[in-house]
Amino acid sequence: MRFYNTLHKKIEDFIPRDKNNVTMYTCGPTVYHYAHIGNLRTYILEDILEKTLNFCGYHVNRVMNITDVGHLTSDGDEGEDKMSVASKREHKSSLEIADFYTQAFFSDLEKLNLKKPETIIKASDTIDEYIKIISDLLEKGFAYKSNGNVYFDTAKMPNYYELSGRNKEDLVTAVRDDIKEDDGKKNQEDFGLWFTNSKFENPELVWDSPFGKGYPGWHIECSGISIKYLGEYLDIHCGAEDAVFPHHTNEIAQSEAYLGHKWCNYWLHLSFLNLNNLKMSKSTGEFITIDTLIKKGYDPLAYKYFVLNGYYHKQLDFTYENLDIAQKSYKRLKNKVLQLKNTGNIDLEIENEYINKFKDSLNNDLNTANALSLIYDVLKLNVSDATKRSIIAKMDEVLGLSLLETSEKKMVDKEITDLINKRNEYKKQKNFQKADEIRDELLSRNIRLIDTREGTTYEIIN
Repeated sequence: MRFYNTLHKKIEDFIPRDKNNVTMYTCGPTVYHYAHIGNLRTYILEDILEKTLNFCGYHVNRVMNITDVGHLTSDGDEGEDKMSVASKREHKSSLEIADFYTQAFFSDLEKLNLKKPETIIKASDTIDEYIKIISDLLEKGFAYKSNGNVYFDTAKMPNYYELSGRNKEDLVTAVRDDIKEDDGKKNQEDFGLWFTNSKFENPELVWDSPFGKGYPGWHIECSGISIKYLGEYLDIHCGAEDAVFPHHTNEIAQSEAYLGHKWCNYWLHLSFLNLNNLKMSKSTGEFITIDTLIKKGYDPLAYKYFVLNGYYHKQLDFTYENLDIAQKSYKRLKNKVLQLKNTGNIDLEIENEYINKFKDSLNNDLNTANALSLIYDVLKLNVSDATKRSIIAKMDEVLGLSLLETSEKKMVDKEITDLINKRNEYKKQKNFQKADEIRDELLSRNIRLIDTREGTTYEIIN
């Protein structure tokens, strides 16, 4: 496998540290609002990467964070906590906001056939780990206290700008006039690890610490969660391209200062989705969700098809005209696949040939467009329908376009999901009798519910 490594600014061979075992960290959402379709482009391609690795024989241990505290509105050390902004907007507690938008995010993943990572951790559940790292950084001299806060001293890291390719002069030039310099910092590029002297009044979420009562900075969260759940060495770190600086740059600095060695070998960044040639952004009001598309009559998987026809490392322009074209193409493709009969013998030689071509396409810097085009090639083959179905089914394990799934199955899945959501509401209301009745009803239909920390899933039992 080869993909573009932001760390070295070139396409490189992927070689995990532990043979066929891959550790992978992907930045999750800040759950203060719905994910927009630009955010979801990132999650689609991270899902493709994980499934490609699995498809090619690797075992992937993937961790994702849920940011429910500490992410300030400037993505740096300025502004108000995004959760507090949402709390005031909707007149709910930060925890209620986080729970609601976390479940909405999981629902979006389901609509796009994206696999939830095995390990999903809320930032607020790992406070002890952040405190341990910050205490160590203070002891080693990589961090300092000032004005009641704890900052990381970037001057102690000579390779601080390696990932972004920036330099100190770039940062000074980029500072906006409306952002005041922080008098508590030794250098303006230093960043907050822990805030006790908050930049905004009465923060809702605070914890006791050796540095005083306060809350963690945004950047320390991903380092703490990754190190706790994936260990000292990380193979792949993914995220959107706007996270390169300062977020991922700061993650590297604090992680390597704490660990005393190189932390992550491969950084894969996903480019923006542009709306009318503008970056899709909640702050600008240019904000389209998956549910927006559904209400307009689009299949979420048509949007996924649209994304897969682009290249992850190039910005993609979204228009409804482009989505119309994608939806028509997706529906035509699916109709052709569903017309295939499960007849004839499977030609294993042909199947292996095309599965290897499929792997080669994805291994070549995640060329999803080429991988997708192979399905059209398979449909043209002079082989049995059973062979075509088998090849396409295997390809769709990675692409997740439900090409062999009928609308009837989708209706059943939706009915089950609606009942699960209804059961969750009953549980919140502490009406456990009604919740149990739904569980028992589904069990009588051979559908077993599985409750986990991340939510409820189900399996069909025989």
